Amino acid sequence: MPSNDTFQGHRKRLREKFIKSGLSGFHDYEIIELLLSLGTPRRDCKPQAKEAIKKFKSLRGVLEASPEELQQIDGIGPHSAFGIKLVQAVAREFLKEKIIEKPVYKSSQEIFDYLYHSMRDLKKEVFKVIYLNSQNQIIDTADLFEGTINSSSISPREVIESAIKYNAVSLIFVHNHPSGNPQPSKRDKELTKDLVYAASIMRIKVLDHIIIGNNRYFSFANDGLIEEYELDFLNLKIKGVSEAKRRLYRAKLFDRFT
Repeated sequence: MPSNDTFQGHRKRLREKFIKSGLSGFHDYEIIELLLSLGTPRRDCKPQAKEAIKKFKSLRGVLEASPEELQQIDGIGPHSAFGIKLVQAVAREFLKEKIIEKPVYKSSQEIFDYLYHSMRDLKKEVFKVIYLNSQNQIIDTADLFEGTINSSSISPREVIESAIKYNAVSLIFVHNHPSGNPQPSKRDKELTKDLVYAASIMRIKVLDHIIIGNNRYFSFANDGLIEEYELDFLNLKIKGVSEAKRRLYRAKLFDRFT
């Protein structure tokens, strides 16, 4: 067992390394070790940190573990568990403020980072809408539907009515796949197309539809599908106008010869 001087020296070197260059070059267990040292400053935390990584597989896994799960590891008490959960909550709030303060139409990764923690373990599909203003800043988010997400269970009318309520200029849709596979189904694509069409009618822009899976996501915008649906709607609109003009011309001809 290392002496008190040994682990104190080791901990001091970790702290100095962090102050100098942040977390670059740190192993996951070393990051956890630093967090645990905040709650137990006079004890060697390396064994508990390594055990935590072994049990929860990754740094993300440790941060997402519940206080009860963390305290199942010998040597991790309520103070240390509190410190880990506090850091997770602060990081989540930071990400939330970060995406609110900047345009997000190019930041599907930031939307994923913010919502992943709260949606990854949901047993049912939840459909969220993010409302944005003309500067692409987030006004608010809302859970509109829960259950099987498809074009029959989600009402485009309700989505657009909620957008008007928030005076939103644009929207981002997010839902989860409990299976862990974020690839869109045929129903997901049909739903997204319907929502893009409905929003376009009201001159509201759909920036993205993000599907959250297990530590990964699918972005309709990044894959070019949002743009494709917008072009489809525009072509239908042009075709509809042309058809209306042809009907009017035929009606005038009919009137002329009657």
